[in-house]
Amino acid sequence: MSARRLSLAFALSVSTLLGACAPVQQHPASVAAAPAEQRAPVTILVSIDGFRPDYLTRGVSPHLNALAAGGTEASMRPSFPTKTFPNHWAIVTGDRPDRSGIVANNMEDDSRPKDKFTMASDDPYWWNEAEPIWITAEKQGVRTATMFWPGSNVAWGGNKAAEWPYRISGGSRPSDWAQFNEAISPTQRVNGVLDVLRRPADIRPRFVTLYFDEVDTAGHVNGPAAPETTQAVADVDAHIGDLLAGLKALGQSANIVIVSDHGMAAKANDRVLPIDKIADPADYRVVEAGPYASLVANPGREKALEAALFKPRDHMQCWRKSEIPARFHYGTHRRIPPYFCLADTGWVFQNTTPTKPVTGGDHGWDDRAPEMQALFIANGPAFVGGFRPSADFTNVDVYPLLARLLGVTPVASDGNPAVLQGLVKP
Repeated sequence: MSARRLSLAFALSVSTLLGACAPVQQHPASVAAAPAEQRAPVTILVSIDGFRPDYLTRGVSPHLNALAAGGTEASMRPSFPTKTFPNHWAIVTGDRPDRSGIVANNMEDDSRPKDKFTMASDDPYWWNEAEPIWITAEKQGVRTATMFWPGSNVAWGGNKAAEWPYRISGGSRPSDWAQFNEAISPTQRVNGVLDVLRRPADIRPRFVTLYFDEVDTAGHVNGPAAPETTQAVADVDAHIGDLLAGLKALGQSANIVIVSDHGMAAKANDRVLPIDKIADPADYRVVEAGPYASLVANPGREKALEAALFKPRDHMQCWRKSEIPARFHYGTHRRIPPYFCLADTGWVFQNTTPTKPVTGGDHGWDDRAPEMQALFIANGPAFVGGFRPSADFTNVDVYPLLARLLGVTPVASDGNPAVLQGLVKP
């Protein structure tokens, strides 16, 4: 069978699965049997971390390609910086990092000088500035469940005690959620989603999230062009197939929205910018380094640091946080350090000259770089097939789409409901 016919075959099968289930004509002997449950469509938000849209062209993702062919597929611009936590939070809150407060994977806050945010931080203090879709939904009577998503384990709106045992008071979470653990296999994650959808209607979620990290991991370790990354794409696609098969077995129609948080670009030994060769280490402290570097001047060393950072240099540019170009929508939040340097795509900052080979891939560069673009696929009975978003489609526009699918009133956000307005059937 040709690749085109194979793709169409998959598209037809997926369309049948996701559409509203038609009544099945029964054999006379089964007329007296109890009628099958009529299930309302569920909305499932799937994140495939680090999945570049062009990965769909590698010929190893028949289920994803079928969903795209039978629905809508587009390249989605991430928020800046193109890091995991800022972008996952942007997708589910509709707020860019500069507004949501999740401005990086690693952060400091002057009001918490003894604390530092990492990707393991679940203190609500760091998260409370932007309301995620599961809280919006739960407040309005829509039950939700998350099989991982950055921030979904946080008691949003709560407070963490300053002393041991650090109990959290107040706050809300999804009705069902799981604490992220990389050891929980993709199969177990898919099964977890299917398990909550087997529940009786009164405790069955109407909104579910699912998260896969192996494509991102393969891209970091091996680089985006590596065969190991292509294999990770194939593996995730197989798990998407398992999800679709499980939904079909349940008779559960679904509006599926599949996204990634960012893309991936290769890095190399000859594209390293040692920060200690750019400025005197006595003048600064590094908060974060990689595709960008964020720095704090040591007391009294601001002028010396600025003289070094603002000198014209190849493959990089630095700004005071207040002077970061407006197109990045980044630079007003208190958690962004005073000095910010961005490398050209493929170049990375390191604290010092590397002592071991620099290989693999990374992300965090300019949100308009082709390598940083993110995946967006929508397929299900609520969607208009073949819809194409405008060129200014960014990931904050997903939040108002999710709110519309769930029938809830969204909170004010940076997301523009008009961008994806035509994707949903009237």
